[in-house]
Amino acid sequence: MRQNGFTLIELLIVVAIIGILATIGLPMYTKHQAKAKFTAGLAEISALKAGFEDTFNQGTVPTLALIGGTSPTANCVISVAGDVAAGTGSIACEILDAPAPIQGKLITLARSARDGWTCTTNADEQYVAKGCAAGN
Repeated sequence: MRQNGFTLIELLIVVAIIGILATIGLPMYTKHQAKAKFTAGLAEISALKAGFEDTFNQGTVPTLALIGGTSPTANCVISVAGDVAAGTGSIACEILDAPAPIQGKLITLARSARDGWTCTTNADEQYVAKGCAAGN
């Protein structure tokens, strides 16, 4: 007699294997999504540095509208601050619509007359893009 189809034990083994793969894969996927969202937020505010510098060099206090930005975007709520006399300023991104580990975290590009631009964040190190320091 010839067997047709799968036995119950074969189906249970397949379900167990899929469960194990999902247990391993989902956290890795979430971490990847969080890193991608962080990088997208950093890219959005990094693009505003040129407009910030241009406005700053004209002796005008930078605002989001003056530097060519809008808020909120798909990735951030952006805020801008600056003190022309002191040569300091910042562009910040509060991350939106992201996986839980980075939801609401802040990325800040800070400008100083002496050091130029620096990037800091309060997100965990594992989600932070290169060139940005965690632990703010």
